[in-house]
Amino acid sequence: MLHKINKKIVSYKVLTEENKAEAAAAEEKDSLESMHEKVERPEVLLGSTYKIKTPQSEHALYITINDMILNAGTEHEERRPYEVFINSKNMEHFQWVLALTRVISAVFRKGGDVCFLVEELKAVFDPKGGYFKKGGVFMPSLVAEIGYAIESHMKHIGMIKPDELSDHQKQFLAEKRKEFEAKHGATNGEDSEFPEQAVLCSKCNTKAMVLMDGCMTCLNCGESKCG
Repeated sequence: MLHKINKKIVSYKVLTEENKAEAAAAEEKDSLESMHEKVERPEVLLGSTYKIKTPQSEHALYITINDMILNAGTEHEERRPYEVFINSKNMEHFQWVLALTRVISAVFRKGGDVCFLVEELKAVFDPKGGYFKKGGVFMPSLVAEIGYAIESHMKHIGMIKPDELSDHQKQFLAEKRKEFEAKHGATNGEDSEFPEQAVLCSKCNTKAMVLMDGCMTCLNCGESKCG
């Protein structure tokens, strides 16, 4: 096939098999569907609903996150959050909750790496003080708990890789816990699966840090003040 060149040639490159492979990979990447604000919403979206029950309200909050399926039926298929809704019988927080859902949904639809939202929400502290959930997990605010729910969903769809302990670490912590309980005759605290003497861990926000062998160690995530 002949191509007529109407402009001055300023550079050239010899096309090799390696260049062909790189060009094909780049072309395939460019052809993949990605999340952006102009993606048309389909009639049906996959979603998950998370229940939040706080001591600050007698009514629970229900967080529903709907996902868009991108590149369906291919090896590049992935789920990405598209919109979020928060419902509750408690109308006290209706105004700011509605505003929050609209802003989060808008960020989701922008595309790109939206995982930063999780850390931003989890870092919000209530000036009136936070609360402990069942299991000894401390929530600095209701907004932070919404952030934890979104983080849980992102882990579920593969956007965030879960930071799990290895089997060796789990076994080590289980042995240390038995050792601590045998030495101190410890019992579980109210609404907690960890010893009553445990204090709050700054890394995982769980009331699971105890003094062992002269070192503060978290029985939940393994965080240690001694490194």
